[in-house]
Amino acid sequence: MAKPLVALLSGAGISTDSGIPDYRGPNGLWRRAPEAEKLVTYEYYMTDPEIRRRSWQMRRENRTLQAEPNAAHRAVAELEKSGVPVRVITQNVDGLHQLAGMPARKVLELHGSARSVVCTGCGARGPMEDALARVDAGEADPPCLECGGILKSATVMFGERLDPVVLGQAVAVTKACQVFIAVGSSLQVQPAAGLAGVAADHGARLVIVNAEPTPYDDLADEIVREPIGTALPALLRTLSG
Repeated sequence: MAKPLVALLSGAGISTDSGIPDYRGPNGLWRRAPEAEKLVTYEYYMTDPEIRRRSWQMRRENRTLQAEPNAAHRAVAELEKSGVPVRVITQNVDGLHQLAGMPARKVLELHGSARSVVCTGCGARGPMEDALARVDAGEADPPCLECGGILKSATVMFGERLDPVVLGQAVAVTKACQVFIAVGSSLQVQPAAGLAGVAADHGARLVIVNAEPTPYDDLADEIVREPIGTALPALLRTLSG
């Protein structure tokens, strides 16, 4: 018998055990430093060199690139290795699903990746580590080495739209899956949050693993409020048998 396709939508909560703070939780970044939102808002970033300089400094201090996958990320990769068809749709930009062993082609990064930079002029891409090395060497706002344009993190900033191709793939996976697990997401940021509703509408078993209530709890077949680091591996083990 064919194994059910499992779609997993992951939000910031899956990475907090790796030392990456969430954004909207009680201790989230936007609550602690509302000004930080400007540093990741496209219009401010593109028009204000001082915002760009501060944004690069924030990235230097950010621990995302040093973070390691945790038990939850590893459990997802192990489920995929067991032969269950798994697709990850993530709101995170940390790349930890791939570091844990998920094949990159099976991970859809809705909000891009903090591990790369992209030129807003010519579209050239490169490793974030190389750009940060230039900042360390004294370039406050390193321009694109190809065309001299403004470099930015290859993440979707506030005011930018999601990549329509990636979003389209995410919707297709959501409609096709038999099990849809939303983990560590407040399910408040559209269009990602709406995928939970799409999954339920198409007959998938909807499981929500999150510390706080979400707007989609009423549609869920199962709600898990336990800590993600232990609850998700236990849940996924029931699917691999």
